[in-house]
Amino acid sequence: MLAPLPRLTSVLRGHFDADQAYLLRKTVLQALTLPRPHDEWELARKIVPGWDDASSEVRQAYKQFIGAVGEMLNGEVVSEELREVAQTAYALFGGNDTEYDAAQRAFVKRNELERLVGYTVQDSVLKKLAQLAQKLGSLQRASAHEFAHRKADDVDENERSEFGADFDFKPPARFVIDVSLDIPLESAELGSETFEKGQYDAWSTSATRNSTAIRGSVSLRWLKDHCDLITSSDGSFSGDELAMALCRVLLSNKAGDEHRKELVDAIQHGLAILKSEKMTSSNQPKMPTYGTQVTVQTESERQLDKIRRKEEKRGKRGVDTGNGVIGVDDFSSLLLASERKQPFDDVISTGEGADSFTVTSLPQGTTRKHMKGYEEVKIPPTPTASLKPNEKLIEIRELDEFAQAAFQGYKSLNRVQSRIFQATYYTNENILVCAPTGAGKTNIAMIAVLHEVKQHFRDGILHKNEFKIVYVAPMKALAAEVTATFSRRLSPLNLVVRELTGDMQLTKNEIEETQMIVTTPEKWDVITRKSSDMSLSMLVKLIIIDEVHLLNDERGSVIEALVARTLRQVESMQSMIRIVGLSATLPTYLEVAQFLRVNPETGLFFFDSSYRPVPLAQQYIGISERDYTKKTELFNTLCYEKVVESIKQGHQALVFVHTRKDTGKTARTLIDLAAKAGELELFSSADHPQFPLIKKDVSKAKSREAVEFFESGFGIHNAGMIRSDRSLMERLFGDGLLKVLVCTATLAWGVNLPAHTVVIKGTQLYDPKAGGWRDLGMLDVMQIFGRAGRPQFDKSGEGIIITTHDKLAYYLRLLTSQLPIESQFLGSLKDNLNAEVALGTVTNVREACAWLGYTYLFIRMKTNPLVYGITWEEVLGDPSMGAKQRTFIIDAARALDKAKMMRYDEKSGNFYCTELGRIASHFYLQYSSVETYNEMLRRHMSESEVITMVAHSSEFENIVVREEEQDELEALVRKACPLEIKGGPTDKHGKISILIQVYISRAPIDSSSLHSDAQYISQSLARIMRALFEICLRRGWSEMSSLLLEYCKAVDSKIWPHLHPLRQFDKDLSPQILWKLEERNVDLDRLYELEENEIGALIRFSHQGKLVKQYVGYFPYVNLSAIVSPITRTVLKDSENDTIYHSELFTLTKKMARGTPTKISFNVPIFEPHPPQYYIRAISDSWLHAESLFTVSFHNLTLPQTQITHTELLDLKPLPLSALGNKTYEDLYRFSHFNPIQTQAFHVLYHTDNNVLLGAPTGSGKTISAELAMLHLFNTQPDMKVVYIAPLKAIVRERMNDWRKRLVTQLGKKMVEMTGDFTPDLMALLSADIIISTPEKWDGISRSWHSRSYVMKVGLMILDEIHLLGADRGPILEVIVSRMRYISSQTDRSIRFVGLSTALANARDLADWLGVTDDGLFNFKPSVRPVPLEVHIQGYPGKFYCPRMNSMNKPAYAAICSHSPNKPVLIFVSSRRQTRLTALDIIQLAASDEKPRQFLSMEDNSLDMVLSQISDSNLRHTLQFGIGLHHAGLNDRDRSLVEELFSNNRIQVLVCTSTLAWGVNLPAHLVIIKGTEYYDGKTKRYIDYDITDILQMMGRAGRPQYDQHGKAVILVHEPKKSFYKKFLYEPFPVESNLREHLHDHINAEIVSGTISNKEEAIIYLTWTYLYRRLVVNPAYYGLEDTETNTLNSYLSRLVETTFEDLEDSGCIRVDDRSVKYLILGKIASQYYLSYVTVSMFGSNIGPNTSLEAFVHILSAAAEFDELPVRHNEDNLNRTLSGNVPYPVDQHHLDDPHVKANLLFQAHFSRAELPISDYATDLKSVLDQSIRIMQAMIDICANSGWLSSALSCMHLLQMIIQGLWFERDSSLWMLPSMNDDILGHLRGRGVSTVSALLDFSREELHRLLQPFSASELYQDLQHFPRVDVKLQLQNEQERSKSPTLNIRLQLKNSRRSTSRAFAPRFPKAKQEAWWLVLGNATSSELYGLKRISSADRVVNTRMELPQMFNIQETKLILVSDSYLGFDQEYSLEHLIKR
Repeated sequence: MLAPLPRLTSVLRGHFDADQAYLLRKTVLQALTLPRPHDEWELARKIVPGWDDASSEVRQAYKQFIGAVGEMLNGEVVSEELREVAQTAYALFGGNDTEYDAAQRAFVKRNELERLVGYTVQDSVLKKLAQLAQKLGSLQRASAHEFAHRKADDVDENERSEFGADFDFKPPARFVIDVSLDIPLESAELGSETFEKGQYDAWSTSATRNSTAIRGSVSLRWLKDHCDLITSSDGSFSGDELAMALCRVLLSNKAGDEHRKELVDAIQHGLAILKSEKMTSSNQPKMPTYGTQVTVQTESERQLDKIRRKEEKRGKRGVDTGNGVIGVDDFSSLLLASERKQPFDDVISTGEGADSFTVTSLPQGTTRKHMKGYEEVKIPPTPTASLKPNEKLIEIRELDEFAQAAFQGYKSLNRVQSRIFQATYYTNENILVCAPTGAGKTNIAMIAVLHEVKQHFRDGILHKNEFKIVYVAPMKALAAEVTATFSRRLSPLNLVVRELTGDMQLTKNEIEETQMIVTTPEKWDVITRKSSDMSLSMLVKLIIIDEVHLLNDERGSVIEALVARTLRQVESMQSMIRIVGLSATLPTYLEVAQFLRVNPETGLFFFDSSYRPVPLAQQYIGISERDYTKKTELFNTLCYEKVVESIKQGHQALVFVHTRKDTGKTARTLIDLAAKAGELELFSSADHPQFPLIKKDVSKAKSREAVEFFESGFGIHNAGMIRSDRSLMERLFGDGLLKVLVCTATLAWGVNLPAHTVVIKGTQLYDPKAGGWRDLGMLDVMQIFGRAGRPQFDKSGEGIIITTHDKLAYYLRLLTSQLPIESQFLGSLKDNLNAEVALGTVTNVREACAWLGYTYLFIRMKTNPLVYGITWEEVLGDPSMGAKQRTFIIDAARALDKAKMMRYDEKSGNFYCTELGRIASHFYLQYSSVETYNEMLRRHMSESEVITMVAHSSEFENIVVREEEQDELEALVRKACPLEIKGGPTDKHGKISILIQVYISRAPIDSSSLHSDAQYISQSLARIMRALFEICLRRGWSEMSSLLLEYCKAVDSKIWPHLHPLRQFDKDLSPQILWKLEERNVDLDRLYELEENEIGALIRFSHQGKLVKQYVGYFPYVNLSAIVSPITRTVLKDSENDTIYHSELFTLTKKMARGTPTKISFNVPIFEPHPPQYYIRAISDSWLHAESLFTVSFHNLTLPQTQITHTELLDLKPLPLSALGNKTYEDLYRFSHFNPIQTQAFHVLYHTDNNVLLGAPTGSGKTISAELAMLHLFNTQPDMKVVYIAPLKAIVRERMNDWRKRLVTQLGKKMVEMTGDFTPDLMALLSADIIISTPEKWDGISRSWHSRSYVMKVGLMILDEIHLLGADRGPILEVIVSRMRYISSQTDRSIRFVGLSTALANARDLADWLGVTDDGLFNFKPSVRPVPLEVHIQGYPGKFYCPRMNSMNKPAYAAICSHSPNKPVLIFVSSRRQTRLTALDIIQLAASDEKPRQFLSMEDNSLDMVLSQISDSNLRHTLQFGIGLHHAGLNDRDRSLVEELFSNNRIQVLVCTSTLAWGVNLPAHLVIIKGTEYYDGKTKRYIDYDITDILQMMGRAGRPQYDQHGKAVILVHEPKKSFYKKFLYEPFPVESNLREHLHDHINAEIVSGTISNKEEAIIYLTWTYLYRRLVVNPAYYGLEDTETNTLNSYLSRLVETTFEDLEDSGCIRVDDRSVKYLILGKIASQYYLSYVTVSMFGSNIGPNTSLEAFVHILSAAAEFDELPVRHNEDNLNRTLSGNVPYPVDQHHLDDPHVKANLLFQAHFSRAELPISDYATDLKSVLDQSIRIMQAMIDICANSGWLSSALSCMHLLQMIIQGLWFERDSSLWMLPSMNDDILGHLRGRGVSTVSALLDFSREELHRLLQPFSASELYQDLQHFPRVDVKLQLQNEQERSKSPTLNIRLQLKNSRRSTSRAFAPRFPKAKQEAWWLVLGNATSSELYGLKRISSADRVVNTRMELPQMFNIQETKLILVSDSYLGFDQEYSLEHLIKR
């Protein structure tokens, strides 16, 4: 190929001819008229004369023609060569022919064209070129008449004559410029064959001739003087203008001799100064560009001038873009600037060497020789730059103490490290360091790491869990080396450094424990592509990217993707991630810095080669010999000569070759050459003292060649050798025993082994990815040269490249940093865009364009557009490149849409991720591969077809078939390929199929290229197989999924699926045994059954039977069983048809495998006609043949009848309020008419006593319907009570608030609330008209209905949300309804039931059970809503819950923006933690949209007022952005404030837990349900919400007054999407849940006397809903049919098992005929505890149980089973367990009971809880604990255990006060107490609160001096003082038991309340006292009485036993709320009175 010639080259020297000066001036003028960027237009004008006015067709044709020329020249952009070729081609082919003639002519004229370009042109290219030229010609001729009159004006550029050119011009003598036409080295492409040797002599070492002409140095001042001299006689042109023009010319082509180089340096220096000044002050006055001139121009010149001015303006703007255009207005400013000091001196270190700062020609002193057959260029070492005056090295002792630990053995940093130290260690700046290899970049990385570590040192502790550091190294070998280095050096700081590459995987725990991860770009890309690993990338605070110049490599796009992703994360999350880039010296460092967001003033450091620690001399040898044999010989000879030369100087040499085989071959050749030359002695180390010893070591080496070569002093090193041999070679070379080591490039990367001389023999290496030979890359060469020169020993090193002549120029430019670094991102744009869409960071075209703006591509696109296919016209039309960016993105999006990898909505510009795209992203599949699979993947394929399809993957497209490999491939087919090969070994895909099978068969391969291909294929095989498996699984293809999973495991373990499963233990079982097992065809099941000796006999190895049996035991085996419960006719809870209905990945941990069976439940559809069976398969993800199959037969399955009865909504006229006929009632409502549903049910509800079941969707006004029934009761039976049962406390609270405002105040009714928080007294219950209760509370009260009259006075029972019968708390609802119906039947008082629910599938059954007739049954369809609802269901993948939730945040935000930008939005999440995380993420997303406060609608002052009232810090933060939080953890005030703000539209978004859906009626326009699972602490899994919960949440969408329709967006886990689609529109049936919870209810009925024998128990069951459903859906409850006998035996069995369990637990006693309760049963019923709990108490509490034991017993109560232990909370529990006094079980830290124990102890210790969730958990634990404690006290009292009873009471006091008994002083109960006052009081002998109560106010003041007493006095007023008076009666009479009369009097007169003072207890509690009578010595308890303190004076009596010891008997008064208030009275003194 011809070299592109420079436009002007010159060397300045002495006297010369004036004509030359004239020519120069002409060139200058041309350069001024036509700036370079428009070369393309210049060419256009030459080919198309009328270009400026050419039609669009002509322009299009021209562009196509130029494109074809470029294609022929391999993508060459506008250059001299392209012009010349284009013009010639047009002249040859642009004639007046037809297309056919043009093609014919092309082949005739071919030779002329080939002579011009210098190589053969392909036929297809030639034909295309000719046709396009002909087309362009004919188009021009067609419009020729239009151009005729303009042709005169349009003169060709080269023929334009300058004004005055025809004058007789006599030059004055002052013209002294010589324009020499010496061709500089670079422009001639380094020695094309035409050069003659003599031409170099003038050019060699220095320009000797010129030195005479020019004394001293050349500078811009010198240039100015000479230009002034030239132009002084000619006024039309000033000296400055000529100088400026020359500067432009000089810069446009920089190669040349040293004087030109000095000038170019000076120009660039000046430009740099001007740029820095421009940055500091942009307001300097502009200088005029031209003097006053008059110019006459043609139209076309005017156009050109306009373009030129545009370019100049752009040039001024972009001095820094680095494209060589001068943007300076006049020469004088440039001159002055060049003489000032360099501003970048601190950034760019310019050494004394010649190749400093600028990208110029070869360094000074370079010599060049021509020899026979080769050419040699020697570049001398750049001398090390001396230290500058102000430069000092940083001593290690100056570092922080912790940092010095990482620099052990170092005294100081080197120069490069010292220079960057300040910026790297003391700032957070991003850093880019460009320095030569060997400059110590590892230490720079270490300094950055230490800076990050320093950020996390607080109070002398390093907080390791706060940060991660990622080091991205380009090669695995380098990653391993870096890991080893950093591990060793950071070990003193206890930092863990681990490698994470394709070879080294890390578990989740390992990643958590690691602080620094060393990885490759691809691996980190894969990790950050997954939203599931977001938590990891969120912790990353520092990313170090080594070898940034990789950007130029094909892998560079990965680095771009990583950096872009990181930068976007920094901006969107507002988190600080520092980027440190390390690179070799590179020319485009300013742009790379811009890409890495490095500030060039502070973070950019550039060091040239003078900073190499050991200067490097370089030799480049280009072999021009064409003959293959001679060329090979020359390679070897030259290599030998260079090695010998080095050895003679006493050095060692490393010879790098590029295949493993070649290491041995080259070593042998070198030894032969040495022998031939008689120089073998030079290499021998026989005189080394340790030679004989080491020889013995070497003889043991496995590699025969290594042993053989050692004798001669040669060694070899490659990856094919075993580790020990490689280490031996490294050691011998390091010790100097080997003089020459021949190795592959892996040595340069993996092992730091320097030598003085490094020879690279040949630069061609085989690359299977490219499918052939490629050149050794920049990275490898730099790394290899980095091994030249040993820092401690050598003054310089030597790097020698022996290559072919055509590559010589390439390597010279490469290694003298002359090749700009271009982006490779466009090639992988589709894959990277897909990855971002799958990750969720890019959701539309706008975001995609923003993302592209972060890439290096975007920066280079602006600088060098032609490389990226952008023409200058496009650049001028779109300077910001926005349109081009958009085009790139849209093209990629369309392609991805076509491949189904994402959905691209052209209209809105939105992207939607698909499963396929997600799989491609996670498994790193290329776009083209996915296209292939779309085409080839079918539902049924054979094994060989699967392998063939994998072979078609684009990952392998470059693998080629070679003739020389055919024999070996055919042999491999016979030996190692069990499957058919399509196409055979001669076909490319056939070859890949063979290599895949060879890989699985583990067959050896001989040929090195085949070996490389096989290696390459094996790297991608596993992930491609996994991806295909995932695709089939997602498509639901069971057969293909199964086959592909087999092959995934086959590839992982390299075992064919048809072989014996025990082959997976082939490391431990011998091949003979495995062959025998396969031969005998013994499967695993048979081996399970056989004994050891039988197995031994079977395989004919009797002693091996035990071993085989042992490994059979190791083989994983899962036992499956399944229970099928039909829900509706088309859904089973839990084929002939090849479809997967459900699949999920399930991890079985060691702990789970040991424990109880694990239960997984899921729903699957069933179709009519019913299939005979379904199969459930459990298949191991990693073990071949490890699978279990369970067949679910449907033969005897009875499915429920499809009997959905819906009530039609009648078209009635809405009833007005006046229909109530009562003005008072009408005033209750704010509307004028009832809605359609209320209207239809009005008559039945308001005018009859009929029972009603009203099923209608949420938001239909069901509550008002219930109120109609209440009003009817008030009208007809005003003395009867209404009981309203709501399943959740939140609903109760909402009803209370609503009815208190209306029914209580307006109708004067009395109302009480009964929940866990409120227990009203008896009087309130008796007088109440309305009782609002939770099911549990009403169950507890109505259990003893016989003795409670108010239970029998109930006239109306409203059951809200009765469809929750099927939920967890359903059984209680079922029991109370059954009980109330039973009471009604027993007392002959009818109770009216009104049930409210959502639309039901089996409303008829529910109605029958409630006693509802057809009149009262209303079951409307789900679609009957006052406000229609639009539902969107979106699926999200991700195995793990938290990352999946995280990936839903952006879609949630997008849904708000698109569906409800200004209207209220509710977001439902599963936990309190999620409310916080979701809100914070939405705030961040809004901020990155630059609308952070878009959700807030109030003024700042009112916001401040609101915030001041909020106590929750998270809520306070989110409210500032208009987002509220709502969950049970907020206090009431915060909660009601948030509700108020939301309902008044002050805030737009409310993130809440599911309870809000039930409890608070806060509708919104849009409801987002973010995730449909919640964490179940009991099963330690995430389980699904009930469908009713989802419906309830959706029901909150749409506000009846404001919205035409509501919107619900449900974000679900991908596999569940179809399930929700079905059920959200189909009503769900309600089944009974009572069967599993029967024990406690039966026990309660036995205690209350309802059940006294088995028959009564069965009768009781017939009242339940369970009984109704048994008949209708028997299979759900495990019945086969509904025959009477079957039913009876089922109920009978149910009752018997329940009785047996209750009897075993000690709750009841069963006789032949009857059943009676025992005390434990009574306690369980009374305190509403589980029978399991009281049974556990009964067996664990003893007479002297200690306080510690009681804490453990309390925590073990079954009531705490449901306490949530969330994800990772076991770690928090471990930490907490270290801060509490009593030990807990460390093996079960994820157990809810252990957590309860820790919460109790933390409460007593007043310890800080780790997270806010624990505070709410503690609240619920304390809530439950009171009744449990009271039950424990009753059990102790009942058994007569005094000591245990007192311990129990003390434990209750501890719970109420949050203090330890006896450990803590009771004075801590006072809120104002502190350590100082406590010490002071103890010093005065006061240790209890009761002691302080005896002091008067004045005494207290005196006692406390110098402390203030007023607060303390206030606190003391809260405490009671009790006075006790005792009197003993009847002690004389022996027949009667003595009685003790007791009188208690409360003395504290200022105290008005009986509420206990307990600031640390979450609920209000009434104060009470126990009177305990017992024997203190024998610890026997005689009596116990509990007394409420509501009355001031209490008189009571207690009986004593007839026989008791009065001296030992004591009465103890114990408070149930206060510590230290116990009073003990001896009865002894009562006798003495």
